[in-house]
Amino acid sequence: MVTQRRLERIKKAALNRQQGVVVLQDIIDKHNAFAVIRSCECFGIQKVYLIFEKKKAFDPTKFGKLAAASANKWIDYEIFDSTEKCIKKLKEENYKIIATALTDNSTSIFEFDFCASEKFAICFGNEKEGLSDSLIEQSDAILNIPMQGLIQSLNLSVTAAICLFEMTRQRRKAGFENFKYSLEEQKNILDKFLIEKCN
Repeated sequence: MVTQRRLERIKKAALNRQQGVVVLQDIIDKHNAFAVIRSCECFGIQKVYLIFEKKKAFDPTKFGKLAAASANKWIDYEIFDSTEKCIKKLKEENYKIIATALTDNSTSIFEFDFCASEKFAICFGNEKEGLSDSLIEQSDAILNIPMQGLIQSLNLSVTAAICLFEMTRQRRKAGFENFKYSLEEQKNILDKFLIEKCN
C-alpha cells in the first residue's frame, strides 16, 4: 500500500528527471558504482550505462542496498560488454559524449556549458586507470575538476557527484524545464515507478 505522501514524492521525482546518461566504464569496486548511482537518483538522472569490458560484471539491480540507499531500484540500466558497443548506442541516441579525465586539453567543469545540449553522456572510468584511451579519443569533450591541493584526483563517487551538481546548477539557472524529459517520457517513467517499483 502506497501512502498519499509517498505517491506525491514519487510523482515529483518522475516529473523532475533530467535528460542525460551516466556511463561507468570497468568499475572495480561495485560499492563505488552504487555510490555514483545514489548521486544519479538524487540529481534526477534516470539512465546509467555500465561497461564491463575488462573487469568482472555485476548486476546493479541486485546489490548495493546500503551504498546506494536503495536508489538502484529507481534507475534504468543498460549493460555493455564493450566500449565500442556503448559508444555506438550513445551516438545512435544523439548523446554528446563527455569524458572525465585529467589531460592537457581537458576543460574545467566550471567553464563547460552543460546547457549546450539536452543530451550529455558523462563518462567515468575505474578507480585505477580511469577512462580508456579509446573512450577519451571518441568523446566530444574532456572535463576535469580543478584541484587546489597536492592530490590531483578525487574518489570516483565524489567526482560524479560534483559533475552532476554542476550540470544541475547550470541547468536550473538557465531554466530546468528545458532539460526535462517530454511529457510522454515523464508519464512512462512515472508508470514504471508506480507499476514496477513501488513494492
